[in-house]
Amino acid sequence: MTTESIMEFALSKEFLERFQQALDEKDEAFIRQSLEGVNPADITALLYEFDSEECHYVFGLLPKEVDAAILNDLEEDVRVDFIAEFTPEELAKYIEYLDSDDGADILYQMSLKKREEVIRFIDNEEKASYILDLLRYEEDVAGGLMAKELIKANINWTIKQCIEEIRKQAENVQKIYSVYVVDDLGKLVGKVSLKRIILAEDSAKIADIYDDNVVSVETYMDEEEVAIIMRKYDLEAAPVVNARGKLVGRITIDDIVDVITEMAEEERQMMAGISADVEEDDTVWMLSKARLPWLIVGMVGGLLGAQFMGLFRGDIVLIPALAFFIPLITATGGNVGIQSSSIVVQSLANPNVFAGGIVQRLMKVLFVAVVNGVILALMVFGVVMMVNRNEPLAATVSIALFSVVLLASFMGTITPLILDRFGINPALASGPFITTANDLLGLAVYFSVAHLLYNL
Repeated sequence: MTTESIMEFALSKEFLERFQQALDEKDEAFIRQSLEGVNPADITALLYEFDSEECHYVFGLLPKEVDAAILNDLEEDVRVDFIAEFTPEELAKYIEYLDSDDGADILYQMSLKKREEVIRFIDNEEKASYILDLLRYEEDVAGGLMAKELIKANINWTIKQCIEEIRKQAENVQKIYSVYVVDDLGKLVGKVSLKRIILAEDSAKIADIYDDNVVSVETYMDEEEVAIIMRKYDLEAAPVVNARGKLVGRITIDDIVDVITEMAEEERQMMAGISADVEEDDTVWMLSKARLPWLIVGMVGGLLGAQFMGLFRGDIVLIPALAFFIPLITATGGNVGIQSSSIVVQSLANPNVFAGGIVQRLMKVLFVAVVNGVILALMVFGVVMMVNRNEPLAATVSIALFSVVLLASFMGTITPLILDRFGINPALASGPFITTANDLLGLAVYFSVAHLLYNL
């Protein structure tokens, strides 16, 4: 499908009702006409509104390449149920229109028996061979992410030979970012841009124009490491080599965008206290199971806080006004801790950020906390004096608040670093964990300051 043939598509309530009517009446003409020239991503959004049986019917009316693109766009949990509607022969026809890495991703979601059956029906022997090779790798490593389709040239070829070979290889490659250069053993030695190939003389050799400064990744490398490397070097595609340095595939930016999105979603859920990868349409039990662990942590922290406050019951009886500012102290400590830990968790995504500079970074965190603490303390002191006209109370709240900001900043910074050092996801340091810990520390600081200033 060409770019010019793709039209804008608006998913309205009226269209959904009319499309449902067409499905009920098996109105093939309307379905074909309404979806002709529509971007597969928009058709995917439309099909989410209907059940698997109805979607299967629509698939039978669309061109195979459009069906393949839609199948590739579907969210993984939805696709698992959806592909159950298709025979292995049907799935094989769709997979032939996809890059090998996308085809392998779909096959990963099938049982071993059905996977073998689908591969048996793939007519393109080269495609089937590529997919079989990819299925040897885990999904979350470079070997599982890569596509086998790429353009490569031998270092000893002339430019004329290279261009002829590019024409042959390009039939199976949708996007060409650069041509990878290999030696006679197939080992990656560099890359060369299409621009340099076009501008070179036909009699020139690839050896004369290629760039040997190429960033590659190994098949066993974790997908998060690959994402870091491609983001660091601003790569649109990265060649993948095996343990012997032989070029075996490439990873393109669209696959890495998916990885980065998944990483961000996972960290967001972890920092919010959701301990598993869940979606809004998952079962009630799955959603509850993912949220309960950290809700229990928060509840236990609240019970400990209540017991902790009981130790200072006598202080509150003597000075009831102290109770009014407990929410201020705990909320500020929690917010400061989450801010600090969030910044550290983001920084830990780059493994070089904290190399050799931990003391300097902690000092910087301390100075930021001092500035924020002083400003907040002065503001609170002024407000309490205007409202209560009680200087000891104003001093107690402002000093306690300043101390809590310093302590919460330190806790929010050091806790993710410690967890990361022990191989635990540092995102766990945020959300409920930091909030609960800082609530208890904040109360301890607050009543300790009150004891000192009021001579209790």
